[in-house]
Amino acid sequence: SLRGSWRLRSGNGSVSLRAEVPGCVHTALLCRGLIQDPYYRFNDVVYRWISLDNWTYSRTFKTPFDVRKWQKVNLVFEGVDTVAQILLNNVTLGRTDNMFNRYSFDITSVIQEVNFVEVRFLSAVSYAAEQSRCHKAHSIPPACPPPVQKGECHVNFIRKEQCSFSWDWGPSFPTQGIWKDVRIEAYNHYHLIYFSITPFFVKSAQQWHLEVESIFDVVSSKPIAGLVTVSIPKLQTQQMFSVKLQPGEGSIVLLVNINKSAAVEPWWPNGHGRQTGYNMTTTFMMEAGCQIEKFSKVYFRTVELVQEPIPGSPGLSFYFRINGLPIFIKGSNWIPADSFQDRVTYDTLRLLLKSAADANMNALRVWGGGVYEQDEFYDICDEIGIMIWQDFMFACALYPTDQNYLESVRAEVSHQVRRLKSHPSIILWSGNNENEAAIASNWFSIPYPDIGLYIKDYVTLYVKNIREIVLTEDKSRPFVASSPTNGLESVKEGWLSRDPYDTHYGDTHFYDYNSDCWNWTVYPKTRFASEYGFQSWPSFSTIEKVSSPEDWSYTSNFSLHRQHHESGNIQMLQEIGRHFKLPQSPDPVKHFKDMIYLTQVMQAQCIKTETEFYRFSQSEIINGEGHTMGALYWQLNDIWQAPSWASLEYGGKWKLLHYFAQNFFAPLLPVAYEDKGMLHIYGVSDLHEDHKLTLRVVVHAWSSLEPVCTLAKEGVTVKAQSAVPIYKEFISDLLERCRNCTRKSCVITFCLMGEDGLQSPMNHYFLSSLKDAVGLEKTQLSASVSQQDDVYIFVLQTTAVAPFVTLDVGSIKGRFSDNGFLMTEKKKMVVFYPWEPTSVEELQSSLILTSLLDVV
Repeated sequence: SLRGSWRLRSGNGSVSLRAEVPGCVHTALLCRGLIQDPYYRFNDVVYRWISLDNWTYSRTFKTPFDVRKWQKVNLVFEGVDTVAQILLNNVTLGRTDNMFNRYSFDITSVIQEVNFVEVRFLSAVSYAAEQSRCHKAHSIPPACPPPVQKGECHVNFIRKEQCSFSWDWGPSFPTQGIWKDVRIEAYNHYHLIYFSITPFFVKSAQQWHLEVESIFDVVSSKPIAGLVTVSIPKLQTQQMFSVKLQPGEGSIVLLVNINKSAAVEPWWPNGHGRQTGYNMTTTFMMEAGCQIEKFSKVYFRTVELVQEPIPGSPGLSFYFRINGLPIFIKGSNWIPADSFQDRVTYDTLRLLLKSAADANMNALRVWGGGVYEQDEFYDICDEIGIMIWQDFMFACALYPTDQNYLESVRAEVSHQVRRLKSHPSIILWSGNNENEAAIASNWFSIPYPDIGLYIKDYVTLYVKNIREIVLTEDKSRPFVASSPTNGLESVKEGWLSRDPYDTHYGDTHFYDYNSDCWNWTVYPKTRFASEYGFQSWPSFSTIEKVSSPEDWSYTSNFSLHRQHHESGNIQMLQEIGRHFKLPQSPDPVKHFKDMIYLTQVMQAQCIKTETEFYRFSQSEIINGEGHTMGALYWQLNDIWQAPSWASLEYGGKWKLLHYFAQNFFAPLLPVAYEDKGMLHIYGVSDLHEDHKLTLRVVVHAWSSLEPVCTLAKEGVTVKAQSAVPIYKEFISDLLERCRNCTRKSCVITFCLMGEDGLQSPMNHYFLSSLKDAVGLEKTQLSASVSQQDDVYIFVLQTTAVAPFVTLDVGSIKGRFSDNGFLMTEKKKMVVFYPWEPTSVEELQSSLILTSLLDVV
């Protein structure tokens, strides 16, 4: 391994320091104390010089073996970010220009006992600009990001994390560095490069098969014969194969039949069953005498993307069947967890992914403007049952299709598919993010006569190259060319549909910051909602770490600087103003904290309304629309501390939205909506069996902790994996039944309960905007904290009905069992799960309790 300490120097040598590999220039400078935290205040702009310079990594190393004894020696980089010349002992081995590729250089004739290796980087920013300048054919828009993003130009000309030149939720830090493992490999005869396992279920034989693929570098000039043994003890399966490796890149594909008498437990998504994996050993015994033993975990699951006609609806369905069962996809979209990938540790990933599973999610979309995630990311998803919709790394832009570019992309795609295809968590490959829509809706104002040129480029890149490689390398999962897309309809229309947002086909992305987000009728009754969202600010404790007191105002330069979405802060104000009183506090810091709280309340309530709409639409067709089978809101996580669409703040703290998601994604949930004065309640279930339940509807007056009236409807059947109407009543009748209630003075809460403790979360429905609520009183909230084993118990007390009660313990890492709730009883118990050691005293002194009426 060549991990560890290297020398790093700037272009003119004026800066020279020790740097860790894997790593990048920014983190090396930070580590040595030569720069402040790059995320502090305005440093994204202040430190622009770092990415404009050309840096060089170098080190010497002793060869730990006798060079003469090995037929082949390689220098292997798992990832170089991005444009660099690689030298060993002053001999140029080659160049790199793709962050997502693996580079292997033959150094057999160059390596000595003591060696000097150099990686000379070129600024990604200048390289992208140069590539764009040299592109003599038609222009490839967009040239630059919107000014509000404070980013760099021509990112579509470099195979690098697209959001590293800035995005509407992230800073511009075009890093340089050796971002993944680097090592020397020496071998004789042959060497295993890729190893993958793909399960198939053969219906006719009712039997599982495994396709085991191994790709070797074969050094010898003639074929090498040998034996391969595959064994899975738990499934009483062992098979032996005679194989022959051809010189060059020799690959062997073995078909393993799983013993029919063994009971195979399939891999299920979170909430639908266990994530059973089996230990498998593959042993290669070749005549050349060298033996390789490979230990793997193998999972059994099938996936189909079903696009079929639906009775009573034009168009086609769009849903996933896992192990033959239709699964409603619940989750969010994943972006890079940090601008500096070397800071993304196993623990970072585990925390974020576990938080997704804890909020009842079963899927995430790895979005196409970031990176193909590290192996550990997919390992964790395999273990906890998070399905992955995997984009290829192309986003919101058009891309070149010259020969060099295509060759680089082909190498990238084949490497990534080979690396990732054994993971059961990955259920779909998707060619790009929003590029079909970009052409169809003409985002870049391309003159009509030229459109054909760009369509041709599009088909060349995503269909003739990417899709072709994916289908060759992996026959076990579906592929779509873009998101949003019309699926098979887009294919029929030549891969570019007239309207990729058509609700009758494929998936949709939907954003609307001007309408009332509490009004479900503005949302598309789509087959699959793969992006939708609203912004909010992260909590004060998160902002505080990267700001100074003069920044703590909603309208400060800092607050504007951090907002990378045009008019984002104003849109949040408008959306809040529809339903809540805006804060009027003369104290600027109190005003800022109130605004943060309200943006989080607003975001949570908006996305709750929209997600519940998608969930209750899964079993019905209305006016030809419906059968919604997926809800992935934008976005799960944050890349830095700033206002964004995320439900998890940078560092992993849960926003109110994430607490709400735990409820709106619950396996069993009653959902209410209003239509023409009628209140409808649906029973939504992801459970695999029908249940007879009791629906409890309780009406509360804002002015009293005693319920005004209670209705228990017994024997309600909630059907397995569907959404069915279970209750309806005119609101006027309901208010009459519950005397003394008006729309403004009362609120409805409801839940489903069954035998054996089966219970849904408590849900609520507001009959008016809370700014118009009558009888809401400022409450005295108090909490006592105690420790119980390794968790902490908060017992809350209130003197009045309190909406959006929020517990915040500042920077103490952990999460609550519930938060942002409507408190309609005197007492409530909330559990705090710490992620690091803490104490009752620390929690008590950090606790801030807020409810809606604390905002003044």
